[in-house]
Amino acid sequence: QVQLVESGGGSVQAGGSLRLSCAASGYTYSLHFMGWFRQAPGKEREAVAAMYTGGDNSVYADSVKGRFTISQDNAKNTLYLQMNSLKPEDTALYYCAANWGGAGTYPLLSKLAYNYWGQGTQVTVSS
Repeated sequence: QVQLVESGGGSVQAGGSLRLSCAASGYTYSLHFMGWFRQAPGKEREAVAAMYTGGDNSVYADSVKGRFTISQDNAKNTLYLQMNSLKPEDTALYYCAANWGGAGTYPLLSKLAYNYWGQGTQVTVSS
């Protein structure tokens, strides 16, 4: 079992930056990979970025490549999302997600690959 708590959301002007954090607690040794998803009103939840726990491989949605960076601090069991050059279309509720136990064969950018989710943190970008 694992618990995920996001922080770092807020309101920012277009072109600004934010860094989101996701603190994991519980039996974190069983975390296989983690990712960030977002959901805007009236839209489906979509992947932003993901990476394997303890690995150097990361994947990004095309819409955020070159602007967002996913990283992790394994010693602190914390996942980060550095967001630069923010655009109004980035406005959404951002969720931290984790694959706990290593079950399933879904790609890292598929929401079906994740079995634990945080409550979300709101990011609002104004023009």
